[in-house]
This record gives sequence, structure tokens and C-alpha cells, in this order.
Amino acid sequence: MVDDDYKFLQIRDAITSINQKVNLIGVIFEIGFPKQTKGTDCFCTLKIIDESRPKPGISVNFFAESMEMLPHVASAGDIIQLSHVVMKTHCGEVNAVFNKRFSSFALYEGNDVEDCFPYQVSSKFRPRDLDKTFIKGLRKWLVDFQLDEGLTKFLFLREIKQEERVNLICKIVHICEVAKDEWMAFLWDGTDAPPISLPTKLDDELNNPVPLQLEPVPLPRDVLCTFPTVGTVLRVIFDQGLWRGVLTPFTKLQYTPNEDHLVSAWQRLYNERLSLKWGRIPYSSFPWPSNITEVDYDNVPFVTLRDVLTYSEVTVKFKCVARVVAALPWQAEDFRTPLGTYRIRLTLEDPTARIHALLYGEDGEKFFGGYPSVDALTRKLNKLLGLTVSDNGKQINNAPRNPPWVQFCLKSYCLSKTEVWGSRHYRIFDTKVVEITLLKRVKRCFPMLAKKSNTRKLIQKARKIGQAH
Repeated sequence: MVDDDYKFLQIRDAITSINQKVNLIGVIFEIGFPKQTKGTDCFCTLKIIDESRPKPGISVNFFAESMEMLPHVASAGDIIQLSHVVMKTHCGEVNAVFNKRFSSFALYEGNDVEDCFPYQVSSKFRPRDLDKTFIKGLRKWLVDFQLDEGLTKFLFLREIKQEERVNLICKIVHICEVAKDEWMAFLWDGTDAPPISLPTKLDDELNNPVPLQLEPVPLPRDVLCTFPTVGTVLRVIFDQGLWRGVLTPFTKLQYTPNEDHLVSAWQRLYNERLSLKWGRIPYSSFPWPSNITEVDYDNVPFVTLRDVLTYSEVTVKFKCVARVVAALPWQAEDFRTPLGTYRIRLTLEDPTARIHALLYGEDGEKFFGGYPSVDALTRKLNKLLGLTVSDNGKQINNAPRNPPWVQFCLKSYCLSKTEVWGSRHYRIFDTKVVEITLLKRVKRCFPMLAKKSNTRKLIQKARKIGQAH
């Protein structure tokens, strides 16, 4: 006979057991974010479901002495085992309350894996042999579980806009604590978030450089290598950042099965993107990057900056489409050392990452077309940085800055043979900023005409483009 203390109630039975201690096991459907109560406790809410009540499930309110003692759910869709939680009512809704003095929990992976070992347990949790039977039963039910959530509109990351609230269907590719009691989730759906607006003030790059990432310390390489290499990873935090999601008191993470029709549609579009020859070019650069730069490797496929960061070898050459969001130094007269050697650090960005890339020596000479005047260098840099200038070439203060998407050749190298990954850096090479004539622009836009050397048709196209612009 199974002792009552071991018996798990289904949710539909638990909601009738008001003011009683019960044991529950369910799939985590929604994840609320932890917060400090007005007292000394920390608090969070999870919503769980099971076969008896897949909708709306039931909320479980957790109280603990610290953030570390709250459940740290790896992913919506995982399984939680609860012992001695108390059923309560609040504003007409039934919920379960986890009491830090006598309740316990254990968290398990929700996907169909073989082992049934919890990845987090509370201090009072005691495992029992029959736990595995319940865990396996829930996993089996979860495989065929379908949720009908109505007609709520979901957007791709490529459709988000600043200062607007959105509903997203994303994979949670990572969660980490970035500061004491401050957590960050990394979300991905395979699309590119649009370019963010950039500050027009460039002279503070030395003291306050444009951040390469939101997290105070870069993610470990082994974690970064688990991220998909195409598509924006959205950092979801409470404050500051590049593209970031701001969590409100009403924000929740909700489980959606892989078989859901929206998830399937998202995955199909991502697979189609990867099958395209130009699938790694940012969405915002279509139909083609700006012609401001030329590279020497036309037949080499493009990669993303996350491809660059996570490549398995230290010393490699790449071709990317990115935009220049900052330069150091930012004044053209300081681009060369007293001996005349180019030495500039450009901050490159695409939808997947930001990196610092050095322009040095002969690579800088090729990039700028030799040693032009300061005014000529300034014009080229202004184009790369997307600065708005007046008719006399002066920068217009506080004007919007929109750097163009351009091609770069990059090579990675290390500064220390004893710490190759930690000393890995990037340089721009075989790339040149060019002045684009109207005829050359048409040749690039209509390569078939250019191959036929049909000058008359090219001139006609050039005139039409000139009239249109």
C-alpha cells in the first residue's frame, strides 16, 4: 500500500483540497520571474499543467529565503515534483503555495530522455523509487500534447520595434545569472532583429566604448558554441542593452510544444533560410549590401559574426556582411601613427554579434585606397558610420545615424600560443572602400548586362536610376 504522504494528486483533484497539504507533479507551462517580496523573502510563480487539467493548469507560488533557493527552471516544458504544498484560494482562483518550512520540490528535464535524475532539488526533497514512473508518464503525455491558445498574434524577432510590447515564439537557448539576483534569458527564433538606432556622438568611444554584449562578462566559449549561428539571440533582462527585452510584472514564459503549428512554421522558415545561398546575409541588407566596399573573394560564401566567434579553428579567414557602429580613433587625422602606419579599431555588428576588428598597416592602406587626404578619409568613414553631413561635409549633430550593410573580409589570429582562444583577435583584410559611379552601380545591380558588355543598355539603366533618385 502506498502511504498517503507519497500519493500524488492530479491537478483537477488538488483544486478541491483547499487548505490541505498535497503532493503534485506537473509540466511547467509558464515561468514567472523571481522578485523580492516587501519582507525578507524571495518569490516566484510557476504555472503547471497535467493531463487532468491542461488548461488553464494551476499556479504555484514559491517563497524562499534567497533567490538561489527558488526553482531555477531550465526551460518551459520541464517537469516539477512538489511535496507538501498547501492549496489556497486568492481572488476566486485556486493556487498551490510552497512553504519554505516544510515543502519540497525537484526539477526534471521534460524532453524524452532516459534518465530520471533531477537537475535541481530543494533541501527537504527526498527521492523515492516510484518517482521515475510518474516522470516517465508525464514525458509520454507531453510528446502528444497540443495546446490551443486561440488567435493571439505572435511576431518574429525580425518584426519587433523599439518601445513596443510583443508576443514571441522563441527557443530559450540559455539562461544565466549576470549579477547577484539578476537573471538573463537568451531567446532565438532564427530571424534577424532590425538594426537598432545608434548614438551620433562618436568622440566618447575611448572612455565609453560601444558594448560588444549586454552581459557584464562574455559568455564562455563552450556556451556560445551551443547558440545557432544564424539569427538574432535576444537578451531578455530588466535593464540596459543592445536589442533587449524588458520584463514587466506581467511577463511570462509559456511552454509551446515542438509540434505546435506555429513552432513548425517558424522552424520551416528557418530551414528554408539556411538552404539559400545568401541565407547568412542580414535581412536588413536585402536585396544586396551597399556597394561602399569591395572584397577580393567573390566566390567565397558569407558567414555571420557568430560563425566567426564560434569557429572551431583559431586562425581562419571569413567573408561577412556587417555594419560599422564605432571607430577608434574616430578622427581621420589620427588614423595613422607618427610613422604613417594605419592603426584603427572598427566595431562591426550584424544581427548575431558585435566584434572589434583592427585595420592595420597595409590592410588599412588597401582599405582607404592608399594615403588620401584627411578630408577624403573623413568622407569614407562618414559613409561607413552612416553619419548625416551637410553640403559642405560637416557632421550634423543629433541627426539619425544608420550605417550601411557592407562586405568585409576578416581573419582571426591569436596573440598568445599558450592561450589561443583567450587572445583571439580579428583583422580586416582584402577589403576596400570605393567611390561608386552610377555606371558601376548599374553593373553590380545588373550583372548579366555587364557580362554582355552592352554599354548602351547599361547607360539607359543608369539614366533611369538617376531619374528615380
